[in-house]
Amino acid sequence: MSWQRPDGRQPEQLRPVSFELDYTKFATSSVLTKCGETKVLCTVTIQPGVPKFLADTGQGWLTAEYRMLPGATPQRQQREFMKLSGRTQEIQRLIGRSLRASLDMNLLGERTIIVDADVLQADAGTRTTSITGGFVAVANAINKLMQQGELERSPIVHQVAAVSVGLLEGKEFLDLNYTEDVAAEIDFNVVMNARPALIEVQGTAEAGSFSRTQLNQILDLAEAGIQELFVAQRQVISSSVVSVL
Repeated sequence: MSWQRPDGRQPEQLRPVSFELDYTKFATSSVLTKCGETKVLCTVTIQPGVPKFLADTGQGWLTAEYRMLPGATPQRQQREFMKLSGRTQEIQRLIGRSLRASLDMNLLGERTIIVDADVLQADAGTRTTSITGGFVAVANAINKLMQQGELERSPIVHQVAAVSVGLLEGKEFLDLNYTEDVAAEIDFNVVMNARPALIEVQGTAEAGSFSRTQLNQILDLAEAGIQELFVAQRQVISSSVVSVL
């Protein structure tokens, strides 16, 4: 008997996705991103200057921070202060790498983009939701710089989005929720740009192993889902006055 999805979705079906622009008041850009029951607030701050290793190069930089709020899960999460868990460090580095791949740092100039991804509610896929929503937040921030005349050209060179794929009872399923994530024999997170080309693939065999054929099927399913996410991103980004894509 094949796996039955708890929410009734088809194996290739994404959870409902939405983006709410300018969710908070003071950040350069903020987006509340919902992917099913997972909710992540992505905020962007743009500051003058860059890290020392980029000083006087004319290039910009992007960095990311990720946190899980205490009430995001059924069991309260301890706040992370001075010492971040290995998981948190790994996720925020992934977000940073993925979103840097969307930008031409020379066109950005000596500015630093800081992306904060705060998980308000977690039902799996928090890192992929952070990347997908983080791109929308960055694009919205770039729009504002262009409207203000601070940038003549958009430094965005590619859309970027991410999704999970899991293998359950021998079959591939797109965009896992928590119940599926826990049960999955194979768990992948895939990040792609709109060329389309892969940016990062994180895959783990939680039980057993997987074949090259299964890997190809997993990547095909991820790419199809990410193409749908690109459409959803473009719809909200195109609502801005200046198009950065």
